[in-house]
Amino acid sequence: MALFPFIIYREKKFAHDAVIMNHELIHHRQQIELLIIPFYILYLLNYLINRFRYRNHHDAYTNIIFEREAYSNDGDGGYLKRRKWFSFLKYL
Repeated sequence: MALFPFIIYREKKFAHDAVIMNHELIHHRQQIELLIIPFYILYLLNYLINRFRYRNHHDAYTNIIFEREAYSNDGDGGYLKRRKWFSFLKYL
């Protein structure tokens, strides 16, 4: 979980996983772009809307625009170097 400026892992082994680390660093970039607090507000609002739309936690979570960007690009180690500002908007 990315809680700027920290990354919190459920298990220590995840701290050495490049894909998970990249996923969380994508969230850090999103948080910086939205000045941190608005990121969390939008994240929660998007989740709540999705929860109503999809009627279950898993689908609501995976369709949050911030998660869609992170999951779509977490396997690409060079993504953050090429990423344009506010790229999460492509996932609306």
